[in-house]
Amino acid sequence: MAAATSTGTRDRRSPLAPDANAGRVALITGGGTGIGRATALELARSGARVAICGRRPEPLAETERSIAAIGGECLALAADIREPEQVERAVERAVGRLGGIDVLVNCAGGQFQAPAEEITDRGWRAVERLTLDATWSVTRTVAERSMIPRRGGLIAFIGFSPLRGIPGFAHACAARAAVANLAAGLALEWSRFRIRTVCVAAGTIATEALSAYGAEAVEGWRSSVPLGRLGDPFEVASVIAFLASAGGAYVTGTTVAVDGGADAWGLAQRPPEVLR
Repeated sequence: MAAATSTGTRDRRSPLAPDANAGRVALITGGGTGIGRATALELARSGARVAICGRRPEPLAETERSIAAIGGECLALAADIREPEQVERAVERAVGRLGGIDVLVNCAGGQFQAPAEEITDRGWRAVERLTLDATWSVTRTVAERSMIPRRGGLIAFIGFSPLRGIPGFAHACAARAAVANLAAGLALEWSRFRIRTVCVAAGTIATEALSAYGAEAVEGWRSSVPLGRLGDPFEVASVIAFLASAGGAYVTGTTVAVDGGADAWGLAQRPPEVLR
């Protein structure tokens, strides 16, 4: 990987060969922004044809233009994956236009920061519906429509690091832990179809969404990273693209942390004072 700066890689040169994923078709949910956008670009740079989906057409169109600019092929699909019929349509279009799906990257998700005791049932369900339920809907559909009949593929899920929990995100940590265990469970069942399932646990990554939490919170998270900086979305994307390639062919059923050492160190912060 190129030399690192305080916010990540110095440039956007792929560490993989231009044909490392040639011949593969990838579907990335949440492909218009953040890790999803970076993953779509990295897979395209390494030779894959990609489809991206998300709720907002504008970010999808921007990612599509960026991939076209590097000579790649991208199909943008506006879809709300919380709605099963939209999932069905998106997968059908991707398979019809690009052929069977070899790589599925479940990047779509969302959360908000709140003390656990203030998370309402509605807020809890909103996070679980997108991060867990919708992810399963896409995963099942892609497996049924493409990977199981074709006997192969990689399904990547995005988890959280530190793996042991993050204050203010009880709902999101529960959902991300669930997809990590989903990756392990599916590996036990779907290896017979030669389908690999992996969770990539991302640490604090410098995405557009991160800035919404405010400079003080972001600095607190950065200070707990042993490497001393935030991660770059392309650093997560590069790991996913490697896992999709022949080099990752023996990796399945596990969680790979891309977090600058954050999980090994823990939160590195004082716990809240015990109330009396």
